[in-house]
Amino acid sequence: MSEEAQNRNFLGVDFVLLSHGAESMVTKMLYKKEDNVPFHKHPNEQSGYVISGKYRIVFKTYDQVIGPGDTYNIPRDVEHRLEIIDPGEVIDIFSPPRSDYL
Repeated sequence: MSEEAQNRNFLGVDFVLLSHGAESMVTKMLYKKEDNVPFHKHPNEQSGYVISGKYRIVFKTYDQVIGPGDTYNIPRDVEHRLEIIDPGEVIDIFSPPRSDYL
């Protein structure tokens, strides 16, 4: 792990803030089975890459089970949720950076 990486927790979900700049942020989410990511939205576009685990992601008309190697993109200000089926790790990129993760 990079010396710049910082362990964080937001609403009970552990994650690592890998890097951030003026226009984007990279995190590694460390999802546990008991984590719950209810419907929410934020002013940040969110793109993700599943490293491990299995998840159900829901936003707009998209409702899919995703796993290792899958990717997604959630436009800014769109309500979305994530159900953890099998725990694992996901890389999330936010643009602009999420101020509530800093």
